[in-house]
Amino acid sequence: MSLPGVTIVIPVWNSRDLLLGLLGKLRAQTYPIAEVLAVDNGSEDGAAEAAERNGARVLRLGSNRGFASAVNQGVEACRTDLVALVNSDVEPEPEWLGRLVGALESAEVWFATGKILSASQRNRIDGTYDLLSRAGCAWRVGSGRLDGPEFSQARPIAMAPATAALFRTELFRRVGPFDTAFESYLEDVDFGLRCAFEGLRGAYVPTAVAYHWGSASLGKWSADVVRLNARNQVYLVAKHYPLRQFWWPILVGQLLWGLVAMRHGRGWAFVRGKLAAFARPYPSRSGQNPVLTKILQDSELQIRESQRRTGYYFYWKVYFLLTCAKWE
Repeated sequence: MSLPGVTIVIPVWNSRDLLLGLLGKLRAQTYPIAEVLAVDNGSEDGAAEAAERNGARVLRLGSNRGFASAVNQGVEACRTDLVALVNSDVEPEPEWLGRLVGALESAEVWFATGKILSASQRNRIDGTYDLLSRAGCAWRVGSGRLDGPEFSQARPIAMAPATAALFRTELFRRVGPFDTAFESYLEDVDFGLRCAFEGLRGAYVPTAVAYHWGSASLGKWSADVVRLNARNQVYLVAKHYPLRQFWWPILVGQLLWGLVAMRHGRGWAFVRGKLAAFARPYPSRSGQNPVLTKILQDSELQIRESQRRTGYYFYWKVYFLLTCAKWE
């Protein structure tokens, strides 16, 4: 029986040296890679040329069209049954890809992600899988925490961060491509919700380990990162949430997120993001979605339990205090 082919799609925007590091780690994978495809968003530091010299096929978009567009172009050019999306600032361990492929041997699993550790503090979690609150704010489980047994349990998941994850290529035909309205940030959460609505689930594989430098292109709390997240939270809520059902958690959670942005000196970027979002018209959404409600309920229960065990972040402590733990 032949092994399923895998294409690695790398959205690229500058960060040449980190990209070269990733390409080296991909060559060291124990699972064979059919093709490495770098989708270049108009890099100006020679990243695209470096990728070509190191054996990758390069798609040049000519300008920075955002992460979602780059992913879509890469998936469309994919010629294998499986496609892995990997940020250019990721360093996967040699067994990373093989262990994710192993998870997809089950016909019920459509995507998989592993344990992503911080590249600068390798005993700390950068991310695992995503959870989503009623406020429209996502939490990458364990982010910033010390690694430990809590983050080493395999489990089914609804949302995988596109930082480093493996997908069945058919999945993008079933539920559609990444929504380019998001440009960058939360497009993978939106995609995960659409998968869940179709009953297509994923798996968290903690033995598939990778390291992530994190926001290498812009910086974790850069003005652009805050602006895009603030805008895209509104996009996500407007696209999927019945506002009448969740208006209070949305209001509380978004105001708290604005306070966190202000604490990092990014209050104006937060406001700019919200203004850009509210400048768009949105269809009215009044009917409840039981699948969404179940995802949000399960997510908040997991967030609360994880925070209880490892210590509450200010945001979540106040959020749950004001929105109440009990669901109506």
